[in-house]
Amino acid sequence: MSGNAAHVTGGLTVLAEAAWPEPGDGAPPPVPGYVHSSFPPLVAAVAERCLTRAYGKGPAPDGERTAIVLVSAAGDRASAAHVRATVAGGGRPGPLFFFQSVPNSVAGHVAARWGLGGPVLCLAPTGDPRAEGIAEAELLVHDGDAHRALLVLIEQAPDDGGARGPGGQPGARAVAVLLGEGDAP
Repeated sequence: MSGNAAHVTGGLTVLAEAAWPEPGDGAPPPVPGYVHSSFPPLVAAVAERCLTRAYGKGPAPDGERTAIVLVSAAGDRASAAHVRATVAGGGRPGPLFFFQSVPNSVAGHVAARWGLGGPVLCLAPTGDPRAEGIAEAELLVHDGDAHRALLVLIEQAPDDGGARGPGGQPGARAVAVLLGEGDAP
């Protein structure tokens, strides 16, 4: 959407937007340090696609504070189910699951990869996920905490075990929207 910016509530502009999957997509690439679940790869892939549309290859421009607002009603379902089943069976979850079970860990990965210097927030919406994410982005930008905000909306299907790509994952979807004031970069 870069180049055809559209306004959203509160005066923020959509500077770039991406989805996963888009036509031709298979499974998102794995993210080093994350296992078992499609949640971290989906977040990283859709964020990468959106930021690349805005900036080309990373990092983001120096001095620009871009917040990440990760919005998911259920979080990483596959990792939570794996930990639950492992504990119920008397086993011990691997150490990566303690790191990975916090959704903002993958948001932090994206921030480090792209040099984004703004806050990282995770929301579990009770209403419209996109509207709640945009409202949070507006607060961050208008209060001066960030110049821009990368909104990432993600949901896994309840039965998504994380082992299949988007073509085999019914309902596993992610959208990323870069929001800010002014025109597209």
